[in-house]
Amino acid sequence: MVEPKDSSPITKGKIDEAITALKDLKPKERDSLSDREAVRKMRRYIEKLTSDKYGYSYDEVSEMLKGLGINLSGSRIKYLLGELKKSSRRHQKAEPSDNKNPSSNPASENQPTVKASSEAAQTSVKSKKGKSKSQQPAVEEQSAQSNLESELNR
Repeated sequence: MVEPKDSSPITKGKIDEAITALKDLKPKERDSLSDREAVRKMRRYIEKLTSDKYGYSYDEVSEMLKGLGINLSGSRIKYLLGELKKSSRRHQKAEPSDNKNPSSNPASENQPTVKASSEAAQTSVKSKKGKSKSQQPAVEEQSAQSNLESELNR
């Protein structure tokens, strides 16, 4: 059976009011969490109990949790803690790499690298027979850089 439609028009004001109401909604509280989320919330306490100071095993922690209705094996707890540690290490490594941005170092911008003539002459490549040959492109690169340097110094 089809319900009758409300014939009142939807105004822009009603839409703006509805958007505001939708934005203000908070996330619903969930009654249950995944294994990963539960271990993440208990991580600090589990790590404390399994430290050398307290000396509990993961299986003993598992038994304590079973008494509270949380059925996780010791090996599952250990695995999930390892996964949490891995993911936190990835986040820590990703953040400092932003500081290594070469464009943030003004001293390195627009300064050509110049090889000394002796350094360019020593650059060599071994042929198939094991003999060294001087690299012609390295010498050309050195002379091009010398020309560029002399133009910049003018």
